[in-house]
Amino acid sequence: MQEIWTEKYRPKTLSELVGQKEIIQRLMAIVESGNIPHFLFTGPAGTGKTTSALALARQLFGEDKWRDNFQELNASDERGIQVVRTKIKSFARAAPLGGADFKVIFLDEADSLTADAQAALRRTMERYSNTCRFILSCNYSSRIIPPIQSRCSVMRFAPLKKEDIREYLGRIEKNEGIEITDEGFETLLYISQGDMRKAVNILQVASSFSKTIDPDNLYTSSALARPEIISELITLSLKGMFSEAKEKLEELITLGGLAGEDILSQMHRELFNLPMEDELRVRILDAIGEADFRLVEGADERIQLEALLARIQLLGSSGERLI
Repeated sequence: MQEIWTEKYRPKTLSELVGQKEIIQRLMAIVESGNIPHFLFTGPAGTGKTTSALALARQLFGEDKWRDNFQELNASDERGIQVVRTKIKSFARAAPLGGADFKVIFLDEADSLTADAQAALRRTMERYSNTCRFILSCNYSSRIIPPIQSRCSVMRFAPLKKEDIREYLGRIEKNEGIEITDEGFETLLYISQGDMRKAVNILQVASSFSKTIDPDNLYTSSALARPEIISELITLSLKGMFSEAKEKLEELITLGGLAGEDILSQMHRELFNLPMEDELRVRILDAIGEADFRLVEGADERIQLEALLARIQLLGSSGERLI
């Protein structure tokens, strides 16, 4: 069975990481100084937070011993105060192995911790700072209580740039004997939106269909609609062609297998690529936001999507037009 590429090609050292150059330089300088603080890694998914934590541990303790002094926990699975009082506390209070000065606990998705668990964690971080360092990773730093943020050196990871994703995927392309066309690269960049993990996973799935990676098998692998189809969906509604727009929506749901929230997300992206007056764009954006809220609350997605198309048609017939 083929190994998952996100693990197979995961960088082992900080110098192997792509993107986030300023953060990597800061981390390497901190490792060289030996003065390691607690860290808070925050940013969107797939931007290198977990990989940076693993690479940091490898460089601190060495390839042979890093697993003895490193523990990874996922806070979305174990998010209550009892985990902090038992599993985290017991690891933090134990002496480091192999002559290391301290151990490292990596707490992934720390923004899922309850308020009580974060309050308990704050005290644990303070009490066992001589024997343990904490690396917290989250998508939304606003969900981490201020006392924890003040105890950490905050590293803010940004979505990866196009050239960084191209460089990383180029390594995989060369090693796996596949060919990514220019249009395939652009499609991967569109689909991933700066998320390296998503780009690599979709690339691996697409490579199982063909060794030549083009937009056709990428869109098939990602279960996303082509952007021109979403643009056509909006344009048909604005022009008053509701029946045609409804048929296009039916194809996306039935044949494409797209979920309602995925369609709304793509409509939001493509809305800014269509030439139209700003007032019309704002009103459509407001309608998309309302439909998204209703889906999150559990409303029927087909009814809400068709109602959205109806609202867009009404907006288009009210005098607002495409430019």
